[in-house]
Amino acid sequence: MTRRFENRTAAVVGGGSGMGRSISLRLADEGAHVYVADLGADAAEAVAKEIVAAGGSAVAQQVDATDNDSLRALFDRVRDERGVLHALHAQVGMPGPAGLEVSDEQWATNVDVNVKSAYYTCTLGFDLLKAAGGTGSITMTSSTSALVGSPFSPIYSLTKGALVPFSRSLALNGAPDGVRVNVVCPGTVHTPMLAQFFGREPGADVSELTKDFVGGIPLGRGAQPEEVAAVIAFLLSDDASYVTGVTIPVDGGLTAK
Repeated sequence: MTRRFENRTAAVVGGGSGMGRSISLRLADEGAHVYVADLGADAAEAVAKEIVAAGGSAVAQQVDATDNDSLRALFDRVRDERGVLHALHAQVGMPGPAGLEVSDEQWATNVDVNVKSAYYTCTLGFDLLKAAGGTGSITMTSSTSALVGSPFSPIYSLTKGALVPFSRSLALNGAPDGVRVNVVCPGTVHTPMLAQFFGREPGADVSELTKDFVGGIPLGRGAQPEEVAAVIAFLLSDDASYVTGVTIPVDGGLTAK
């Protein structure tokens, strides 16, 4: 394993499970001191302990990414303990309700989780990334539904789609200070959240729905979270030092059709 993040500081917001966990582990494996931030305090602590047990460096912090004060507490801690942030990943997201009938409460929740959390994760941590002296980098997880549309949940496409132009604007804003910003759009990824995407309707046969969907992926399978983490690690590293404002599908060829 390369050590592209040796002596660097990283924060993964939504790092306690699924893709976020794999991203936290990958950055730590490559030498980063990782702040594992998650709504679930126990989940964040478990990932941090896993990193330390493997010889890495990490701490856990309970964070509600829809609460700006909670996010500020995370970045205040990073500032007090490290003084700088080199790599920041915004992972938080949720599947939206199926169909067009979305209540006011569902609308607000989806916008908060999928849009507000990403916006403020990136902007509240921006000064710490600027302090990295040209090596600061941000990544966000969107979805292939931001690129091709979701026939199942238009609100999911709407909210995840917002991250694509946001990343471009933020990349332009950060360029004078050497802060890069990029987005990945995973397709089907085998994480604990996968069943929520295919099981919105009560009584749905999730295994059959997943099988049918994966059959339409050119590579013939869903991704493992480690495969998404590898792309994130590249984008956050100096290997991608001239890559900013781009959106990369990690989807087995789904959006190439």
